[in-house]
Amino acid sequence: MGEPMSIAPADARQPRLTELFEAGLDAPICLTWELTYACNLSCVHCLSSSGRRDPRELSTDEAKAVVDELEAMRVFYVNIGGGEPTVRPDFWELLDYATAHHVGVKFSTNGVRITPENARRLAADDYVDVQVSLDGATAEVNDALRGAGSYATALRALERLADAGLRGVKLSVVCTRHNIPQLDAFKALADRFGAQLRLTRLRPSGRGADVWDTLHPTADQQRELYAWLLDHGESVLTGDSFFHLSAYGRSLPGLNLCGAGRVVCLIDPVGDVYACPFAIHDEFRAGNVREPGGFAGVWRTSPLFERLRSPHTGGACRSCGFYDSCKGGCMAAKFFTGLPLDGPDPECVRGFGAEALARRRSPTDRPRPAADHSRPVFVPLSHRPPVSACDESPLSGFRP
Repeated sequence: MGEPMSIAPADARQPRLTELFEAGLDAPICLTWELTYACNLSCVHCLSSSGRRDPRELSTDEAKAVVDELEAMRVFYVNIGGGEPTVRPDFWELLDYATAHHVGVKFSTNGVRITPENARRLAADDYVDVQVSLDGATAEVNDALRGAGSYATALRALERLADAGLRGVKLSVVCTRHNIPQLDAFKALADRFGAQLRLTRLRPSGRGADVWDTLHPTADQQRELYAWLLDHGESVLTGDSFFHLSAYGRSLPGLNLCGAGRVVCLIDPVGDVYACPFAIHDEFRAGNVREPGGFAGVWRTSPLFERLRSPHTGGACRSCGFYDSCKGGCMAAKFFTGLPLDGPDPECVRGFGAEALARRRSPTDRPRPAADHSRPVFVPLSHRPPVSACDESPLSGFRP
């Protein structure tokens, strides 16, 4: 007989994966990087209040230096957004640089610069993933939020990407009370172009703060969405943004926790690092990549991130029997609706969020985003020379 099997003591339990994530990692799993605030659209719910270019945005060389850091930290991929990232003149140069340095790129676009040539270019790169944004399965619903003609632009982009043979394209939808009835239609639309449907939560961030009260799904629609997500399982992506719905009783696929400053963060166009892509406010600013130590220094030594990675008591939610399911919900959603961070999510499915919202002194008594770059503009498809450092307009350099 062999040696007797040893029994590990009861207190030697290996930590769960979520427990490791809550304590923070040496590098983010998911890094969102907004390359520019410039955008050809002016979506009413834009989380970054995009429109105008910020003249302080990182230069090409500074952006490449960030990529070098991400490669050294072994960050597998970044989510590139904006604004509309493709209107930045050096977008394609930066994309090629990232993938050449083993940093995969997932970028979100409204489709304005997805020409047949660019679609073929994307299809030839195995380290690139594309998300096309669409917030209505019909032009009537979509264009009311994203602007006239944006539905046609998005569908044209999806068609060009499909024709180019690009696999794994995502159809990205922000869920509102106007498009929840269109979930099946969105899925059919994604299937039509060989894409995968990705649903994300509407947050009261940026311009979204001004329309959240009238756009976020109703309580009945939240339950409808939850049931729909359970039915469609892993075939529909959510970016782990609906973990607050797990309090209905059954966890959705994903981490089901707030990863702000633990496994996710945001780099904005001027190099500021925030704990969460949906919390662009000084309260959640951890540092800047231009500071000594760069991005790695911010991620590993920021006092803000250290606080977020410390054990949380759960606050007012700890006594709720569903706390272990929803973990108190979304930090950004609470902050920008004027609720305490240790209180319930404003869309708490047990109704505690609605009660907390009703107790606010005033619906307008809530924090505002750090900056507003809003301005309705239109960026044509024609080639544009580089933008000068002192010009804020995304139309700079264009000659009709």
